[in-house]
Amino acid sequence: MARRYLTVEEQQAIIERAQNRCEYCQSQMSYATQSFVFEHITPLSRGGETMLDNLTLAYGGGNGHKYNKVAVPDPIDGEMVSLYHPRQQQWSDHFGWNDDYTQVIGLTPTGRATVEALNLNRPGVVNIRRLLWAIGKHPPRFTEG
Repeated sequence: MARRYLTVEEQQAIIERAQNRCEYCQSQMSYATQSFVFEHITPLSRGGETMLDNLTLAYGGGNGHKYNKVAVPDPIDGEMVSLYHPRQQQWSDHFGWNDDYTQVIGLTPTGRATVEALNLNRPGVVNIRRLLWAIGKHPPRFTEG
């Protein structure tokens, strides 16, 4: 399927639905050191389509690690599992935070695999989380649904 450009209205709808944060690592757009992208949850190369239900707001660094993956091994047992799907799953069912809120922790095979595959705890992102936590801006307050 051919890639198509998103309309301004579609881009705004995705940003609003994501509450101005990466739907994988919860990084906030207003404090990001890298650009955010509109990412295909199921990549075009894997049969995904450019439609709102298959698009998510993602931190560019994590998206670069995802590439066209849809499933990866669980780091604990090596079993292949699907990556987290922001349109079909709830973030809090698969992820949590460590004690100082600097690292995303995978709570399920899908969560663990996604944290590793997308490198959600890159040093730069962890450092920003640490600074934002110190000034009361992290973790972000959000509602799921």
